[in-house]
Amino acid sequence: MYVDEKLAQFLKDSKDWEKRATSIPGLFLLKLPGLKGSPPSIAIEINPVDASGSPTKKRGVVVRSAAELKWIKDILSNPKAAELVERIDKINPQKKERFSTTSTDVFEV
Repeated sequence: MYVDEKLAQFLKDSKDWEKRATSIPGLFLLKLPGLKGSPPSIAIEINPVDASGSPTKKRGVVVRSAAELKWIKDILSNPKAAELVERIDKINPQKKERFSTTSTDVFEV
């Protein structure tokens, strides 16, 4: 129940749109503001991370419920989705590799 208590505390104390990293790289908690009479809530955001654990995109995929997660899992497990992404990779121009620093690349002063 410790996780439930921490989630409740996050919902209560965090600011609207506040994002907090979890122990799972690329998975973040996100506090959503209340809208049209509905109370504030927590969602997860799936966002790729770089070598330092920072999100690589401004906004990732926001999942608000178990039903949404199942829907996303079903889409991503569809072989046609993988085929489509591979075809897009062939058509799109190649992106330049992002420069990432590791501890061995850092100059010690």
